[in-house]
Amino acid sequence: MLLLLLRHGITDLTEKQLVGRSEGVHLSQRGQEQAAGLVDRLDGVPLAAIYSSPLERALETAAPLAANRGLEVRIDDGLTEVDYGLWAGQEFKELRKTDLWKRVQQRPADARFPDGEAIREAQARIIGSLETIVNNHPKASVAIFSHSDMIKFAVAHLSGLHLDLFQRLVVSPASVTAIHVGGAAPSLLRLNDLGGLKDLVPPRRRRLGKN
Repeated sequence: MLLLLLRHGITDLTEKQLVGRSEGVHLSQRGQEQAAGLVDRLDGVPLAAIYSSPLERALETAAPLAANRGLEVRIDDGLTEVDYGLWAGQEFKELRKTDLWKRVQQRPADARFPDGEAIREAQARIIGSLETIVNNHPKASVAIFSHSDMIKFAVAHLSGLHLDLFQRLVVSPASVTAIHVGGAAPSLLRLNDLGGLKDLVPPRRRRLGKN
């Protein structure tokens, strides 16, 4: 099975504010262009289903691809953003001054956001959702729209990377991370891909009698 983990496109607050689960955060014009571009980037890659975080920016990123494929976007709360608690809505320049910020960058595995979620809890949440998706589509390709840290948590788990090292991963807006599961161990095929994905298109089966 092929899991395609896609981060939502750019918003006006990307890299400025930790919006977390704040409502009403929509894609910017550039983000809308990124979402539309995913249709061409994934052209030819078969999709059995499309799943998304319930937040607007993720749903808006998934919408063009879903419309193109004639698929319903299935909302999964397990894919939603980390609950950053009191950090949500604050600017990054202020958060970088805190001791917790330094801990989250250097040894985050046991960190918990104030009045929010622990990083281990968030990782367990998305892995639980991915396991359900894999069980529901054991031999298919599925597109999953989520958020930067959540995708990093998933990649760390599936690739055997200790959670303390997840910050070494980069997941950019509208990037595609491809992971094959179902064999002896998951295989990380693409990480943070922002270009073409033609190599993920399965080869056509040769017709009988054709060379």
